[in-house]
Amino acid sequence: MKFTRRDFTAGLAVGITAPYVIGSARAQGATIKLGMCAPVTGPAAESGGYAVKGARIALEAVNKAGGILGKQAELIVEDDQTTNPGIVLAFSKLAAESDIVAFLGSIRSTQVHAMAPDVLKLGKPVMIGGTDPNLTHMGNQWLFRFRPNDSYSGRVIADYGFNTLGKKKWAVLHSTDAFGTAGGKALGAALEKLGSPAILDQGYANQSQDFTPVVLAIKQSGADILGSYFTYENDIGIFARQLRQLGVNIPWVGSPSITNITALKLAGPALYGTFGVADYAEESSEASKAFGKAYRDVVKVAPDNQSSWPYDAINVLAAAINKAGSTEPAKIREAILATRKFPGAEGEYNFDQNGDGLHGYNIVKNEKGTIVFDKHIEFTD
Repeated sequence: MKFTRRDFTAGLAVGITAPYVIGSARAQGATIKLGMCAPVTGPAAESGGYAVKGARIALEAVNKAGGILGKQAELIVEDDQTTNPGIVLAFSKLAAESDIVAFLGSIRSTQVHAMAPDVLKLGKPVMIGGTDPNLTHMGNQWLFRFRPNDSYSGRVIADYGFNTLGKKKWAVLHSTDAFGTAGGKALGAALEKLGSPAILDQGYANQSQDFTPVVLAIKQSGADILGSYFTYENDIGIFARQLRQLGVNIPWVGSPSITNITALKLAGPALYGTFGVADYAEESSEASKAFGKAYRDVVKVAPDNQSSWPYDAINVLAAAINKAGSTEPAKIREAILATRKFPGAEGEYNFDQNGDGLHGYNIVKNEKGTIVFDKHIEFTD
């Protein structure tokens, strides 16, 4: 398996097959190449490391099971620098290699939007983790999502806060990028359907260093519950600490980033007692438990959705190519869309014609730093 051309550190390269096997395959030109855009540098570099590890662990298992179309597969990683221009550049470098048959994109919707025109132009399958519902509804047939989109997360956050926690006065906080804006709208719409429209809709700019005005707006609104969509974990860390410092202790139900390992490390006790929607929850299924064990055995820390969706993407993609019996883009696409009842770390994959594979979310709680599974809420409409 090939390391990134940007000399990705050996510490991030896990699940590597025996060098002589890969070396022999490469010498014969017999490998199947997959490309991956990941934040090796920038504010999301730590989570980017987790993503690459998840993908490599899956590819290790695929190769041990016979590979893809009988060939060993290799992963080529390009640094997206945690920026929109960065991912456009990273994808263009990977796309220039004509023998790469499919790609993994970003977990961040704003970056997927940035690269989407080039994806459409290239015409090869790209697996994504961005949750803006619009990504699979804008006429780009080459995007396949491996997390539930935010039309589901908004409904689950609203349902849990309203019906389970019994809270009616909502403050909705979201980043002003594509992900946050779409998520905030989805949550707002879900609350309106429940007859409990948000009393505060508050946006913030990514990479903010001071959330005091935002916290004061929440405090002064009289809200008895907070729903949030944060793009970056470092923003959660700053906000959560300032929220508690200013005495705001209302229930908080957040988008998946609130459960990520990086956020937990940065915020510490400030996130204790919070709830989150989580596409990955280790106790939610046997497949989730199996991934958790495999990941811990290699990485020595608990996994989160930064690593689980690339793991699932590699497994579904490999199975689809094997089922198609071809690396022809159109045939891979058809095989992915035909995937049904595929047990993944994030849930059971049943792809619709838009390219969405998952249709529900788990609710979890932060119990003094440990993410505890509560229940799964699935939607069929």
